[in-house]
Amino acid sequence: MGPGNGRPWAGGIDPDAPHRALRRRGPGTQGPAVVIGSGFGGLAAAIRLQARGYTVTLAEMRDKPGGRAYVYKQDGFTFDAGPTIITAPFLIDELFDLADKNSEDYVKMVPCTPYYRIIDAQGRTFDYTGNEEEIIAEIRKFNPADVPGYLEFVKQSRAIFERAFIDLADKPFSSFMDMVKVAPDLVRLRSHESVFALTSRYIKDPFLQIVFSFHPLLVGGNPFQSSSIYSMIHYLERHWGVHFAMGGTGALVDALVRLFTDMGGTLRLNTRVEEILLRDGAVSGVRVATERGSEVIDAPVVVANSDVANTYRKLIPAAARRTWTDAKLAKMKYSMSLFLIYFGTDRTYPDLAHHSIILSPRYKPLLDDIFHNKVLAKDFSLYLHAPTRTDPSLAPPGCECFYVLSPVPHLGGKIDWEAEKERYAEAILESLETHVPDLRKHIITKKIFTPRDFEKDLDAYLGSAFQFEPILTQSAWFRPHNLAEDIPGLYLVGAGTHPGAGLPGVLCSAKVLENVLPR
Repeated sequence: MGPGNGRPWAGGIDPDAPHRALRRRGPGTQGPAVVIGSGFGGLAAAIRLQARGYTVTLAEMRDKPGGRAYVYKQDGFTFDAGPTIITAPFLIDELFDLADKNSEDYVKMVPCTPYYRIIDAQGRTFDYTGNEEEIIAEIRKFNPADVPGYLEFVKQSRAIFERAFIDLADKPFSSFMDMVKVAPDLVRLRSHESVFALTSRYIKDPFLQIVFSFHPLLVGGNPFQSSSIYSMIHYLERHWGVHFAMGGTGALVDALVRLFTDMGGTLRLNTRVEEILLRDGAVSGVRVATERGSEVIDAPVVVANSDVANTYRKLIPAAARRTWTDAKLAKMKYSMSLFLIYFGTDRTYPDLAHHSIILSPRYKPLLDDIFHNKVLAKDFSLYLHAPTRTDPSLAPPGCECFYVLSPVPHLGGKIDWEAEKERYAEAILESLETHVPDLRKHIITKKIFTPRDFEKDLDAYLGSAFQFEPILTQSAWFRPHNLAEDIPGLYLVGAGTHPGAGLPGVLCSAKVLENVLPR
């Protein structure tokens, strides 16, 4: 049965069933394949291809695997560079199931409680969990009249979740007819509305409207523009919880790398793909740059987990790209970028939650500055990650490990990050002292990561942190397809293709391969 919906599964994602669809042939029987990039989408794709019988080479341009889930070690502290929120963990479990392995033998994941602590400009807190009674108690602190509306909102979120995630997240949208078939459901579910507009139809308190509509920010979207389809994240989290990998997200990356190599796959670090090679218009392999020089890897199947815009712009000749031309890519709307500070302190802060979201009093105007005006505002909304609240091993004894994240414009604006980064970082840390007393006095190590670093270190077009902005006209069929439109043998996974950003999204993008690879 499905997750509490009282009906048998008729297709789509089934978290309760083993997933062995790709494990049909012995090792090497399908020939060679190359996966570009070892982020979560690339790792999941490489594991699925290896299970299907391909001989897979996973090419990673950096010195460690993980992509945006890179790990920095500095002065005894371990900092996860990117994703820190694990939802729908069954999508990870099924990768191990493909190889008849148990994920618990490779990595330990634990639930987070609360999921998030949301703090408004007055210092009021909302502890966000998956427990309905606890959520209702929190709502009553602010506006008891919103409890019935919240329960109706949950029903709507569940309906969207069951159609958009359970039924469609692992299905390709390779033809326009795929979109036409689901159009009636999109209309019925009011997908033309924004997440904030849908939430506000049910919930009236201004702070609670933010609490139940902020989720698009987790995947690079503006709650005032992202399709209401993304309100399904509330039900997804409510159903499967929010989890953390002991040892940090990097421990999950290491577990997937170990699984991939245990299955016979090859990971090559410091190996940058410089060109996707074509023969008669179809993929024939890749040309890579390594420490030893240039090399060609022959493969009729290439899966790109790299930034989609730069994959098309940099790795494929313009003459071979009738659909994703440079002009079309330039017209797409790209997600915000991020400004991050990784820092460690010489004391602990036991009163903090693992995940805290600290809101600016200028919620919508600040989002306008980020997404539309593309200016660096004086205020900020912040996400504070304190993983040592769950796993003290990530810092030296008696110390605390943090990163703080501020959404900022991508590089389409005119911000000089070299000139601004120290001032902006100091302003953020000063503001955090409202919640983390005397913070700056206790910082003993620090690292700053700006949109320029997203461009330089991650080859992210415009320094975008999540690739294409998640709006309705850039979703499903309107996104670059998992099966490349013009180039046989090229497949796309990761945040820039269907279904989109976020850990469940990129893992599902790899699962779409089941439906588009040759049988």
